[in-house]
This record gives sequence, structure tokens and C-alpha cells, in this order.
Amino acid sequence: MRTKIKQNQKDQGSVLALVVISLVILSTLGIGLLRVAYGVRRQAISLKNETVAMLAAEAGYEKAIFWMSQQQDMLSTLQNGADGTSGTINFQDGDCDYSVEFFTFAGSRPVYKVVSNGHSGVFNKTVSVLVLQAISGWDMGICRVPSGASSTYPVNFADGEIIDMPLHINKFDDSPDNKDIYIIGRPQFLRSVAMGESRKTAGGVDKYSSVMDLFDGGIYFDQPDSRITDEASVQSKIDRFKESTKNQFRFTPVANAPVTKPNPAVQLEFFVNNSGVGKVRITNNCTVRGYKRNRDYKTWGFRVKPGSGGTKYERYDIYAYHLMSDDAVANGERIVRRIEQTYVTQSIGGIESEPGGQIFVDGNVIIGGNKSRHNGDQIVKGKITVVATGNIWIADSVMVDGPHDANGKPSQNNPNVLGLIAQGVIKVVDPGMSDYGYVDNTPVEPKGFTYVPIGRHNSGQSVHKRYLPDPMVVEGAITVGGGGWGAENVKRGWYGGRKEASGPTDVLIVRGTISEAVRGVVGLIGRDGFTKQYYLDERLLEGVLPGDIWLKGKYIPAPAGWNDYRP
Repeated sequence: MRTKIKQNQKDQGSVLALVVISLVILSTLGIGLLRVAYGVRRQAISLKNETVAMLAAEAGYEKAIFWMSQQQDMLSTLQNGADGTSGTINFQDGDCDYSVEFFTFAGSRPVYKVVSNGHSGVFNKTVSVLVLQAISGWDMGICRVPSGASSTYPVNFADGEIIDMPLHINKFDDSPDNKDIYIIGRPQFLRSVAMGESRKTAGGVDKYSSVMDLFDGGIYFDQPDSRITDEASVQSKIDRFKESTKNQFRFTPVANAPVTKPNPAVQLEFFVNNSGVGKVRITNNCTVRGYKRNRDYKTWGFRVKPGSGGTKYERYDIYAYHLMSDDAVANGERIVRRIEQTYVTQSIGGIESEPGGQIFVDGNVIIGGNKSRHNGDQIVKGKITVVATGNIWIADSVMVDGPHDANGKPSQNNPNVLGLIAQGVIKVVDPGMSDYGYVDNTPVEPKGFTYVPIGRHNSGQSVHKRYLPDPMVVEGAITVGGGGWGAENVKRGWYGGRKEASGPTDVLIVRGTISEAVRGVVGLIGRDGFTKQYYLDERLLEGVLPGDIWLKGKYIPAPAGWNDYRP
């Protein structure tokens, strides 16, 4: 009996020991699991806070980029210390602070720095990005040409046309919602195309399904609009350009010749002398004999009506011919200068851009002449930009000096560039206007004034019988704030019609970039004017000015310009 009791006590002791051991093990496991759970929770909270800090920093960057896209002129905004260059954003679990500043020039192209610091809990994250204003090859406010005071007409890309430059078209907001790019046949789009509109309608209909295979370089939708249609943005850049131009290269021409519809202009003729020096002959106070149709339906010669927000249009005086004073040389109205004499630099915060030439004209500009030094062509040697508050009339082929690739484009190492900027229109003139009976039949030369030929002379005929070369070539960066790039006096109905060099149409070659508020008529397919061959000059993406004249509403990180880190 005693032995049995002892055995029971021994068994009970073993059970108790097992229970204690089990409790110790379970407690240890419990504590371990609690520690693991706490660690996981803490890690999750840390990961969340770190993610929130990073997202907050990126949100600050996006807010800064959006603010930059709304500025009329970014450099002027920073120079003037305007509000918005820094700010904060508060979120439920974090916040951020950001700032925007000028960083440097890449050649003549401004580089900005955006720094955004995100905070959440004990975590901080910084995003530091160098950004550039995006540049396209061909920006347009709308892919339509003005056809009346408040009406527009679609301009088609057509068979045989080669568009070898990136293309951007702002959103048109038409109703019904159709494609904002107009196509006949199978033109060649060799670079990317960016559209402000969506690919599909609000009802889900794909507007682009039938043409998607035409875009060899891809097509992108819902892209930010170019500010080329914003008059205030264009004006602010023009003002800054004027202020930075040397006084001796600021001109305000006067039309003194008593002719019908006189328009003041400065004539520029670019050439390279026998010593290899790039020069420009400047003739101030020219009088352009303008010509304007008396009804909208008779012409494509429209420009944006100032103050209308780009929604109204008006007929303008197209170029017929021009005169200069008989005493232009003696009185200093006609001068010759080295292009390098026009050079200036722009300094922002003690940082200087590369030098570049600037000529500012408060009025109109004629580019071209009748010299035969370069087989009649205008040749630019140097880096120069011409700005006009009126129109720029192209009266001959304009090309840059220096090496060109096998495909005809200026080589990448070619240092010569030309920029053309107008608050009016930039158009290729009709050389036949000086010979048409509905103008003056022959140029009128009032006493004291001389007719100035442009383009090429029809051999064996009167001096005013002129023509332009075929192909017509323009190499430069073209910015048109008050209308479109194109050709004047293109036939409309029974009215007008250009004088071509050969056949019903000539070829217009652009090697450069284009930015225009609206489209301008270049020609009528197979009937009049020009067919287009447009090629991107990649060199111009580095800028042609000591400053910022671009109007794209989009800023992008510079190559290798993105950096994010924990401070």
C-alpha cells in the first residue's frame, strides 16, 4: 500500500515537472511570437512610413513640375522671385516641402533643379531632380488653318509627305469628338507623335484604330499642351529677348514710301565673305507693299487676332514687294555687320549661358535678297536668332554654313544655327506678287525709293519677274506665336495662286523645328504651293538662344538627372 502511494506521488511529480516545462516552453514560444509579431508590426510601420515619405517626396516633385508648367516664362519667374518657387503639402500620415531653382545652362538650354523632401514618422526621403523644358520637333496649337474670322479648316498630312520630326498637337475640344490630326493616304511619320487628346471618345470609341500603323515612332495621348497659344507666355519671352539684345541691334522700322498698304520692315541678308566670316546685311526702314483680299473666302492669309485668346482670326497684308530709300547706305539705314557682333550671353545667378546672336525688330522682317554669292541662297555662319513683333517673310532659301550629313541635314558638329521667332506669322513669300496685275503689275517706285528684288531672276525678263528655288530650303528653329508657318498666296477657290519654279507644286524642305499657334497653308495637293519634307535638326534641341524661348508645357528629367536618397 505504501509502495503504491509512493508510486502515485512519483507520477504526480513527473506530471508537475512536465507541466512546468511545458509552461516554460509555451511561455518562451509566446514571448518569441510576441517579439516576432511586434517586430513584424514595427517593420510594417517602418516600411509604411518609409514608403509614405518617398511618396510624399515624389508628390512634392510632381507639384513643383505642375507649377513650372503653368508659368509663362520660367526664367523670368525665378529672376523676379515670384511666389510658388517653394511650398509644402500635408498628408494624413506625412508631409513634404519642395523648392525650384535655376541650376545651370546646358549650352544655351536652361536646367532647373527641383528638390522635394518627404517626411513620415522618423523617416525622411529626398528627391533631387535636374529638369529640362521638353522640346518637340513640331508643336502646333491646332492642326487646322484659319478660314475666316472665327472658323478653321483641317489641314491634312498626305501621301508623299515625310515628317521626320517629333510632332505635338494640342487638344482641340471639338464636338463631335474626332481625331485632332488629319490624314489623307499614307504620309510617313518617322518620329513620335504626341496628342493632347485621348485616344478614345467619352463613349469608348477608338478614334485612331484605322491609322495606328502609320506612326513608326509611336503615338502618345493625353499629353500637356504647348503654350504657343498663350499670348502672355509668348509676350513675356519676347520682352525678355528684347531686354537682352544689344541696343544697336534693336530696330523699329518706319514705312516711309508712299505706296498702297505700306508695312514697315527690316531686310536681313545672310552671307559668308571671302575670308570665311559670317555676316548680315541689315536694311532698316524698308516699306513692304502689302496686299490683302477683300473677303475671307478669297484667301488663306490669316493671323491670330491679338487679344482673342487664339479663337479669332483676321486677314493680314501679305508680302507683294518692298522698297528702300535711295539714300539707305549714305544715311546708315543699310549696314553690314559680323554676326558675332550681335552676340550676347544671359546670366542667371552668376551662371552664364553660351553666347549667341540676337536681332530684335519691333515690326516685320524680310529674309532674302538678290545676291548671287551663294547661288542666290542665304547662308548663316554663326549662332543667331531673329525676333519680330510682326511677321517674318522668307524670300529665299535660308541655310546654315558648315558640314551637312549625306541626308542634307546639318551635321551634329556643325556650330551654325538660326532661330526665327514672330508674334505674327512666318511665311514663304510668293515671288510672283511683284508681277501680278491685281497688285501693281510692276513695282511702284515713288521718288526717293528703290525697288529691292528678292529670290531669283527670270533670265532675259524684267527685273521684277522673280521666282524661288525648287526645292525651297529653310534650316532653323521656327516659332510662330501669332499664326502659322506656311506659304502666302496659296490658291483658294478662284483666287490667288503662287508662282512655282516648276510644275503645279514645288517642294518645301525644313531642317529644324517648328512651333506654331495654328497651322498655315503650305500648298494644295497637286494644285498649288508646296509639298512638305520636314526633318528634325537634333542640334536645335540644345537651344539657339542665350535663354529660354521654348513654349512646351512639359518638363522632364535631364539625362541621369534623377536622384533620390535618405538625408
